[in-house]
Amino acid sequence: MIKSATLYTNNLKALRRFYVNILELDLTESTAEQFTVRIGESHLTFKQTDQPAFYHFAINIPGNQFSMMKYWITDRLTLNREEGRDEVYFPSFDADSMYFEDPAGNIVELIGRRKRDLFGDLTKESFLNISEIGMATPYVVEVGDQLQDLGIPLRNGTEVEPDELNFLGRGDAFIVLVPLGRRWYFSKKVSESYPLELTWNDELITLDQDGKLIF
Repeated sequence: MIKSATLYTNNLKALRRFYVNILELDLTESTAEQFTVRIGESHLTFKQTDQPAFYHFAINIPGNQFSMMKYWITDRLTLNREEGRDEVYFPSFDADSMYFEDPAGNIVELIGRRKRDLFGDLTKESFLNISEIGMATPYVVEVGDQLQDLGIPLRNGTEVEPDELNFLGRGDAFIVLVPLGRRWYFSKKVSESYPLELTWNDELITLDQDGKLIF
């Protein structure tokens, strides 16, 4: 489980307004240098930096509320499109996804897990938890091996593919490990390496600005 993630931005004020006013997430911390919002069982923090940065991350939502969430989201912002579509079904995950970008250009995915339902009205509790964090690095194999040594399994097999998209994790939480220059799905952006921190269960994982893990 991804308990928390820390990303960096040079557009802190606009992101705070977006996640609090547009997505209506609970603000749990706010200073001049950073802010944190609660995403169900997870927390997402943005820290101020001088350099622009963008990431891909995903949020789990209940599968039975996907259509309601899509209606709610499209009343507030424009969804990204891929080949004319603004949503996609992934059979291997039995999940539906939609994508949008925030003011800093982060590519946000909402994943409706078809085997996870939440009954009642759509509320902020419909944002269940952080599902995925994209980790772009020129050292895909090295970082992938280190993550596996930390006990985070590769979804298919044990050998990381250096030029492909690699999912490490289990259930409905994954680190998406990718090489540099790969186009993010439902986006025109290609993957670039930026520093980030995340807490996987109780393990703190830090990727530095060069794309290497710090222990």
